Amino acid sequence: MIAGLGGAIALNLLHEIIRKNFDNVPQVHKVGEEALNKALNKVEMKITDHDQLYAATLAGDVIGNGLYYATTATTGFSIASGVTAGLGVVLLPKKMGLDDSPVAEINQKKVMTVVYYLFGAVVTKLIYDKIK
Repeated sequence: MIAGLGGAIALNLLHEIIRKNFDNVPQVHKVGEEALNKALNKVEMKITDHDQLYAATLAGDVIGNGLYYATTATTGFSIASGVTAGLGVVLLPKKMGLDDSPVAEINQKKVMTVVYYLFGAVVTKLIYDKIK
């Protein structure tokens, strides 16, 4: 679990640093925010405060990605798990009725999104190997 959380935190740090310093880069958090509010609408709830929505989405991302990486990236398939996660983030939002433009509007965003998740998987594997 520690390795998975480390990879998830590394992924989110990379995303935040790049999105705050460059233009035309993935905005993964926007897809997460939309997904969270869409899910909350099912139970007639909504987070309207932007900071709270961002924090809830970030917490969900770290926990979800941490669990995913802990179960997939600690095996010999760490690269495959990272690429698979990244492709899922690029390809699934539209199929789920979400706006995919924050991650799939241009090819640069698509490639960078996949690279973010690959980075998280590689960091997970490195941490796991050190702990082991």
